[in-house]
Amino acid sequence: MVARTLTTTRRTPCVGICSTTYGDLVCRGCKRFAHEIVQWNGYQADQQALIWQRLSSLRHAVVAHHLAVSNHSQFDEVSAHVAPGEVDAATRVYAVLGYLVAAQQTLAQGGLMLREPFPGGEPDGTALSVMQAVDAEIYARSQAHYERNFRTPL
Repeated sequence: MVARTLTTTRRTPCVGICSTTYGDLVCRGCKRFAHEIVQWNGYQADQQALIWQRLSSLRHAVVAHHLAVSNHSQFDEVSAHVAPGEVDAATRVYAVLGYLVAAQQTLAQGGLMLREPFPGGEPDGTALSVMQAVDAEIYARSQAHYERNFRTPL
C-alpha cells in the first residue's frame, strides 16, 4: 500500500472529467463553476484558496453527515496508511473511502458505516456505491450554491 496525503498539492482541482465542455455550469468532475475553470490561471493565490476551501467544505459536510467510524482500531490502521498526517476526521474518512473503492472493499473493511441515508436512494453498501452517492450529493450542493449565488433569472 502506498502512503499518500490528501493535503492540497495539486495546482488545480481538476480531476480530468470536465463536463463544462458539454454545457454544464458546474463541472461534474471537480465541482467548480464554469467561470472558475475558465479563469483559474488568472486568479491570485488567495482567490484559488477560496475555491479550494469551498470544495473542501462541501466534501467535509457530506462526508460528516453520511459516514461514521464504526470500528476505530480498523479505521485507524487503514487511515494511517492512506492519510498519514491528516488530522481532520472528514478528510481521513474520505481517504479511507477512496482506498476502499480502489481495493474493491466494503465500508466495514475500513471501519466505516453509513450514518444517514442519501437523498434519492441508498447505495448498495459497496464502497464504490457510497463514493458515487457522496459525489452526487457534493455535485447537487455545488449546483445549489451556483444557483443561489451566480445564476441570473431569465
